[in-house]
Amino acid sequence: QVQFVESGGGLVQPGGSLRLSCAASASISDFWTMGWFRQTPGKQRELVAAIPRLDSVKYSDSVKGRFTISKDNAKNTMYLQMNGLKPEDTGVYYCAPAYNPSTVRNWGQGTQVTVSS
Repeated sequence: QVQFVESGGGLVQPGGSLRLSCAASASISDFWTMGWFRQTPGKQRELVAAIPRLDSVKYSDSVKGRFTISKDNAKNTMYLQMNGLKPEDTGVYYCAPAYNPSTVRNWGQGTQVTVSS
């Protein structure tokens, strides 16, 4: 079973940027899709961005135009470049090979992103 480790989170002021990384223990090139998810207090875990193997990338409306998802199959790593961060982007970010978070059995530890002045 492939394990994922998220990193790159931190505290940033509104308007700032962060780059998250998702390092996999094995190849991610064969997964149908890889996604970034966000968990905020009181809300269900939601898909933020996805990069399918055979389709165009997807973004939630809340991050479209600000976040960019990418992956490097040679490094077994996926990234999320986050620009123009807003306080509502605050949360714990996770990665998984899925669109629907309810289908994910095992999550990594996630990485905390806090956007605050």
